[in-house]
Amino acid sequence: MSRTLLRSLLELRATAAPTAARPSLLFAGTARRALHQTPSQIDPPSQTQSQSSAPIPSPPSKPASPPASPIPRCGGAPRTTSPATPETLQLLPLLALQPGNKYLQLYIQGQAYLVTPGDQIRLPFKMPGVAPGDVLRLNRATAIGSRDFTLKGQPYVDENLFECRAVVEGTEAEPMRLKIKKKQRCRRTKTVRSKHKYTVLRVSEVRIKVPGQGEQEV
Repeated sequence: MSRTLLRSLLELRATAAPTAARPSLLFAGTARRALHQTPSQIDPPSQTQSQSSAPIPSPPSKPASPPASPIPRCGGAPRTTSPATPETLQLLPLLALQPGNKYLQLYIQGQAYLVTPGDQIRLPFKMPGVAPGDVLRLNRATAIGSRDFTLKGQPYVDENLFECRAVVEGTEAEPMRLKIKKKQRCRRTKTVRSKHKYTVLRVSEVRIKVPGQGEQEV
């Protein structure tokens, strides 16, 4: 009888131990439910808290960068010339009276050419609408200078202060070029022929116009 009593007591203790731990598990489950049921919105702070917190200063705004100056280019860029100032008109006779040839930095179809009277210009394209013997006036120059003085424009010099004329000598053509084009792992070949043409100009005269004193020929 004693053994049966001991066994029954041990069984009662074993069954009573998990029941004692159940309240803690139930409390943990209720805490999780309370966490899930908390509202997602947060109430705004009270007036006392907002007054105590200092306002955050905004970052200083950057000054606007000035627009870029137009690039000297024939065709697409605006045709802007710097007007003649009183200082320019005062120093222009000194440039005109300089001995020797003057040089000009011309722009033709976006290409710069540094020329003097008598130089030959070989344009890298065929100029349309011209024939040999035609006289052209080149009025886009960014600088006119001599040994001691230089007149620069912004970006171009006023065309009323100078006059440059060039004579069309003719058109030249390079020899015929043959280029064979072939793709990888393909037996077909394609032959491309090209024969580039050029227009040749000769700078005939350059005149510097001085207001009130006529034109000074170079």
